[in-house]
Amino acid sequence: MEITTHTIHNISIAEISAEGLVIEKEEDGLDLLGNVYYQGFDRVIIHAKNITPAFFDLKNRMAGEILQKFSNYRVRLAIVGDFSAYKSKSITDFMYESNKGKLINFLGSVEEALNKLSAG
Repeated sequence: MEITTHTIHNISIAEISAEGLVIEKEEDGLDLLGNVYYQGFDRVIIHAKNITPAFFDLKNRMAGEILQKFSNYRVRLAIVGDFSAYKSKSITDFMYESNKGKLINFLGSVEEALNKLSAG
């Protein structure tokens, strides 16, 4: 796993990248949160390809548990990728509702994520 720092308007944003999965289970998401929080980041970008597809199956509650922790610590998170493979009404509604807020967003590109996370 590699963390790239983007600085926009004096705001530091961590972009997480890796060859494989960074989040395979709930504990991985909590470890990631702890890692970036400890390093002083309160805005994070992670690529959907680095998250297990099970995350996007809301029935197993993994997404809810991980995203609740990010929300509790007020760490803004942008998950970036192509979400067209996820067709269930529950996940599409979840992403739509998340995108209305500022804490958790599902976006199509790093540029969109940087713009969203660097906005007040």
